[in-house]
Amino acid sequence: MSCSVSSIFGVGELKTQVIKPEETLTPKPLLIYTPVEAGDYPLLILLHGYLLQNSFYSQLSHQIASHGLIIILPQLYSVTGPDATKEVEYVAELTNWLPEGLPKFLPPQVSADLTKLGLAGHSRGGKVAFALALNRVKTELKLKFSALIGIDPVDGMDKGKQTVPKVLTYVPHSFNIEMPVMVIGSGLGEVRKNPLFPACAPKGVNHENFYNECCKPACYFVAKDYGHLDMLDDKTNGIRGKATYCLCKNGKCREPMRRFVGGVVVAFLKGYFEGKFSYLMAIKDDKIAPVELQKVDFLL
Repeated sequence: MSCSVSSIFGVGELKTQVIKPEETLTPKPLLIYTPVEAGDYPLLILLHGYLLQNSFYSQLSHQIASHGLIIILPQLYSVTGPDATKEVEYVAELTNWLPEGLPKFLPPQVSADLTKLGLAGHSRGGKVAFALALNRVKTELKLKFSALIGIDPVDGMDKGKQTVPKVLTYVPHSFNIEMPVMVIGSGLGEVRKNPLFPACAPKGVNHENFYNECCKPACYFVAKDYGHLDMLDDKTNGIRGKATYCLCKNGKCREPMRRFVGGVVVAFLKGYFEGKFSYLMAIKDDKIAPVELQKVDFLL
């Protein structure tokens, strides 16, 4: 069991490919990671962090897709201000596009099981994911999400300095979300890289606060010695890519944190999409994660 469970922290058996549809044919520019073997696979929408490129998540996406999921990463914007309302609306539009639009870009032998639809977001993308799930921005969704994941989610600059739309209420267990939720946190996210810049995941608006407002069922993992951007690719190109190594407090290297995030996402979705909770329980109880966990908690 431990050998098979630990395999989720690496690339799985399924070969994968990346598809970049024509931008004019989709609501937003997309990257699609999909297994190439024939099958009907669950789908996960993954939202990028603040001012990041969706391509910075390629290694993480390949890992997750290789365990039997289709991953869609929209590029929500190039430049944006503090208000994330439009991003929530874009994700709703993308979700409504899926039934008719997505099959045109998948390999003929591959299909998406839209009854198993997950929504995940990193950093500001995590805020956007929660805002959509909580209907903080009024949207009409044709599909129902089955699972929600916040990867080091951030709701602004500080408590009292939340950005629009505000997600956190500071009322314990106030999130009325009718689906299982997982929150992943970074132990170094609330630590400043240097005095000139704020922490990338400030205390008061970070993973701890998001989890405190979750209801059952929910789970929570915090990786001790890793930072807010340590789940990105090893090499992130361009000025924005270089900045990912300069603005946030980082761990020694990204690979262990990225493998952990990919593995725990796979374990969570296998549990709630397939009923295979042994993977998730092994991470909780057997300490098989490739990182030291600062905190683990479950609301069941």
